[in-house]
Amino acid sequence: MSTTVDLVNALKNELKSAHMTYADLARSLDMAESSVKRMLAKGDMPLTRVDAICRALKIDFAELARRVADAQPLLKELTLEQEKAVVKDKKLLLLAICVLSQWTLEQIVGAYRITEAECIGYLAQLDRIGIIELRPLNRYRLKLAKTFRWRPHGPVMDFFRENVVLDYYRGGFDGPAEGLLLVHGSISKSLAPAFLDRLQRVAQDFAQQHQTDQKLTPKEREGYTLLLGMRNWEFELFTRLRRA
Repeated sequence: MSTTVDLVNALKNELKSAHMTYADLARSLDMAESSVKRMLAKGDMPLTRVDAICRALKIDFAELARRVADAQPLLKELTLEQEKAVVKDKKLLLLAICVLSQWTLEQIVGAYRITEAECIGYLAQLDRIGIIELRPLNRYRLKLAKTFRWRPHGPVMDFFRENVVLDYYRGGFDGPAEGLLLVHGSISKSLAPAFLDRLQRVAQDFAQQHQTDQKLTPKEREGYTLLLGMRNWEFELFTRLRRA
């Protein structure tokens, strides 16, 4: 939820954008300029006053609230409780992954055996959890940052380790635009973070291309899953063969 401070700051930004002074606003509200300054400084005003300011600025309150929401910091990671709620219902987990890919309600219902009513209900749950902000006409705004990731040892990644990883690697990786690379080596500790940064940029490029290609028809697109990883690791069987 946006705070009153955020709302007042948004009003101040709108005043500045409209090149409207406190004196101008005071005349529109039929108030003393000193009273307007005090009101905005304290941030203590009824909704009727907020509506009056919006009318003076010629903006809709709903639009102002949307701008306040859009300005909120995006989440880079969910809490443990949020992830537990997502993974508890596998259809809800599916919907969470779909909204991470910015699928519309129509695309989700068209691709999966989920009714429109079910889908709307799951979107409402994701709104309550804090992953999206549900908007009119069942559209939504994703509240997760581009750098978002599931908790490394959280409920969602545990689910994928137990149920998805083997299924993913069972593929031959020999289809069009498919490949599996396994590279092992010892490199400078100071350079390792730079390689991880490159991997993160590749992931961001892939996500951005997904967004861009949503304007293409379904026949022009193909679903791919990019899995990138880098860690200080050796196969346990090999580790047991190492000399002490």
